[in-house]
Amino acid sequence: MQEIDIYDLPDLVNKNKRLLGLDPGTKTIGVAVSDRDFKVASPVKTIKRTKFKNDAQELKEICADKNIGGIVMGLPVNMDGSEGPRCQSVRTLADNLKRIAGFEIPIVFWDERMSTSAVERFLIGEADMTRKNRAKVIDKAAAAYILQGALDAIQRKIPFP
Repeated sequence: MQEIDIYDLPDLVNKNKRLLGLDPGTKTIGVAVSDRDFKVASPVKTIKRTKFKNDAQELKEICADKNIGGIVMGLPVNMDGSEGPRCQSVRTLADNLKRIAGFEIPIVFWDERMSTSAVERFLIGEADMTRKNRAKVIDKAAAAYILQGALDAIQRKIPFP
């Protein structure tokens, strides 16, 4: 799969479409969506991973329901900037969504270093959530954090109208 630069994404997404943010883990996939102006990310849900076919179908349904035109997928880069087995797993997921599940929308990767821990610190400190409640929202909140980082980068690159 040819990698797309995050700054090229707005030109590849049809007008009035949204972006889907994904935080893929081994057991779950956190899901978030953007607004149509690519300014705000909102958490949507956490998908409990089962078989690829089922996961892909659920993502397709979300894409159709939320009018999605592109995907920003969190890439778990190591702290030193290198890519390990988790990055390969995420790249394989993206490739399989395109090749096997037939996703035709662009998929870009966004460095998600520290996203889950940043969200967890917020949920503990600012939101004062219990461990049980944090577990229910951490993945979709991390997906929103990842997507918001990408949206902020896109907005900084695009001149104001």
